[in-house]
Amino acid sequence: MRKVIVIGAGILGASTAYQLAKMGAEVFIVDRKDQGQATDAAAGIICPWLSQRRNQAWYQLAKAGARFYPELIKELESEGEADTGYAQVGALCIHDDLEKIRMLEERAYLRKADAPEVGEITRHNEQETHELFPLLAEGYHSVHISGAARIDGRALRDALVRSTQRNGAVLINGDATIKYQSNRVTGITVGEESYSADKVIVCAGAWANQLLQPLGIDFKVSYQKAQIMHLQVADRQDTGTWPVIMPPTDQYLLSFDNQKIVIGATHENEIEGYDTRVTAGGMQEILNKGLVLAPDLANSTLQEVRVGFRPFTPGFLPVIGAVPGWDDLIAANGLGASGLTMGPFIGSQLAKMALGMDLDINLNDYEIRKAIE
Repeated sequence: MRKVIVIGAGILGASTAYQLAKMGAEVFIVDRKDQGQATDAAAGIICPWLSQRRNQAWYQLAKAGARFYPELIKELESEGEADTGYAQVGALCIHDDLEKIRMLEERAYLRKADAPEVGEITRHNEQETHELFPLLAEGYHSVHISGAARIDGRALRDALVRSTQRNGAVLINGDATIKYQSNRVTGITVGEESYSADKVIVCAGAWANQLLQPLGIDFKVSYQKAQIMHLQVADRQDTGTWPVIMPPTDQYLLSFDNQKIVIGATHENEIEGYDTRVTAGGMQEILNKGLVLAPDLANSTLQEVRVGFRPFTPGFLPVIGAVPGWDDLIAANGLGASGLTMGPFIGSQLAKMALGMDLDINLNDYEIRKAIE
């Protein structure tokens, strides 16, 4: 039986450990619970098909990630995980320009040709759009994508970790240090405890460079701060079935059960250190943009603001693979704002890599050397 240690229990690490445990490996998953983990703050939209990003390597990964979700959720539910944070509620891509709506619809049909999971594509006028999301401001037309989903990253991560432990994995809370002999990684130490392994997989997000530096590796990962706001609306029913709102700006609206609405998120690049503060400027940005989309939210109750750090690698494209110059060390990073879409699928590929199985992606597209000097 292969023994594998996964460092980092965000969506990527938890997904990797889950797949390894299901495949019969002996798994240890280590996390030190840093404040600001991207997954802990994230609520996301699983709808990559309308993206205007031209990087095909990114799109293929995001598309595979979206396709991977239904079967994963089915597996988790069969194991007793009722709260995965996932719901296929569809997405409303909104705009006040009918020509832009036509272009959105056209792109959706083009993408559906090799991604049938897009589902039904329906154009809605202003009245129909408002009926589907009653908080929305007037003036928006929309294209509805039935295959889109929303996800609570924290809930899915927790479900994955619980199922991983039921399949025999050991969860360790603490600060891992990688052990090695010559150029071979042999395991980790956590405090005074030592753990050996056949493979070590680093899924440490924004903190990966700190972990890899003692090996002489300068890992190029930057991070972007995101603040995301949770509100509760009054006198509204069944918000859990409302579609997600994808506006032409960089903001979004997600609805969950129990009258919860999530507005997100800021994109803060010029920060010093791991600054997890909720700031007045961040809240102002979220509300200024969010209340334009849904003015009635002005009367909602502020529940909380979450803060996370999205990790980015050079070229804003994930890197995945065996770390060059080192035996038995694997890493993946740089999922950025697409972490919830891609994370579970990439985790399945990392698990296969660790166990010597064939992959479903071409690693040359995500060459890890691009992030290493």
